[in-house]
Amino acid sequence: MKTTPSSLAEGAFPAQIRVARPTNRFDEVIAFYRDGLGMPELDRFAAHDGYDGIMLGIPDARVHLEFTRHRDGSPCPAPTRDNLLVLYITDEDQYQRLCQRMARLGHAAVEPENPYWHGISTTFEDPDGWRVVLCRELGIR
Repeated sequence: MKTTPSSLAEGAFPAQIRVARPTNRFDEVIAFYRDGLGMPELDRFAAHDGYDGIMLGIPDARVHLEFTRHRDGSPCPAPTRDNLLVLYITDEDQYQRLCQRMARLGHAAVEPENPYWHGISTTFEDPDGWRVVLCRELGIR
């Protein structure tokens, strides 16, 4: 069942979505998402109550990822192999170029946990073990 903005709580609809998580591998995670996947850096902060952070766009400021580290450490246990961030890259040339760039940067593809992703995508693990799926087909049309 599809929901429309009017069916949300009294028409409330978020103006922005941020997915945030800590990491102890701050620089490696930034390299994976910014340099590997090509997500533009939107903003960053340092030494804010002991935290450093960066926001990366997917693909713009309305939907973005935030990674933080704390001066005392930011443990981030790896999730299951089926916790996924799925990026839909439907242009075949762009998809191939992105997969090749990830390989050049040393990020090997991993076997997806769910067989649904076979043949339509490539899965990578970031330095913390979180999985990113690059999918050639749209999930919702």
